[in-house]
Amino acid sequence: MVKAIKKMFGGINLTWPKLIVSAVAAGVFTAVMAIIPVFQDTSFITITATFEVWILFGIIIIMNSKSNMDSALKCFVFFLISQPLVYLIQVPFSWQGWNLFGYYKYWFVWTVLCFPMGYIGYWMKKNKWWGYLILLPMIVMTAGSYSTYFADFLFSMPRYILISLFCACAMIIYPAAIFSNKKIKTVGAVISVVAVVAITVISLINPPVYSTEIMGNGEEHQFDDSYTVYLEDSKYGDVEIRYDEGAEDYLLHADFKRAGDTTLTLVSPTGEKEEYDLHIERTKYTVTRRYTEEDTK
Repeated sequence: MVKAIKKMFGGINLTWPKLIVSAVAAGVFTAVMAIIPVFQDTSFITITATFEVWILFGIIIIMNSKSNMDSALKCFVFFLISQPLVYLIQVPFSWQGWNLFGYYKYWFVWTVLCFPMGYIGYWMKKNKWWGYLILLPMIVMTAGSYSTYFADFLFSMPRYILISLFCACAMIIYPAAIFSNKKIKTVGAVISVVAVVAITVISLINPPVYSTEIMGNGEEHQFDDSYTVYLEDSKYGDVEIRYDEGAEDYLLHADFKRAGDTTLTLVSPTGEKEEYDLHIERTKYTVTRRYTEEDTK
């Protein structure tokens, strides 16, 4: 394992053909993750939205380059090939068609920035303290992803466990694998461990909550503050009826704490119950009323 990591961060003969093939493979893989529905809301879809895996690719390229300019050019070309390919493959499968390339503007800016970042990043190979300062922004960005995805994991267990572990391990491995100076390796790894522990503890103390309005009083759902509402399993969160001054009506508010399926029950002052199937995700939900035989008559 240690030998494999060492080879990854400096032991690869990264020729231009290998770089181009890797760029195509990365683009194809990312597009497939975006296209296939089963990968939605899992660790595998994160490569389409955030930087942590692409940071790893960039560091591998830098550490296996032969000069500052070689590093800059290879980083730039890798992302210049992989990023537009991600969108090109998705075009036939997306309802947006060619408009999907509108999202590429954001990634193109980062592609251009890869040239100076690759050039500067090569100095990490000098094994100096200021090399760690060059690496630090990449660790900070990975830490941001860890904070996001660990919270998603807590909400949607066991989803996002793989990307959470990847981010935590990457933060620790980068300084240990990139630098040969024992002090830099040790201090860098310790800082990352402290950051991982801190993010983990903060997330556990303040678990994620998805707050939203499920429904409003109206023709389809009739209720006011004389009604009561509850979830079949309280582990999924809390629900209550509130009067909203802006809407000038009653709304059913929810603070969801976990993804999954449960039953929402609305009880009238006279004891009549309306039940709804409730499916909860990290940032969305679906609620469907259960109709009885009397409702269909």
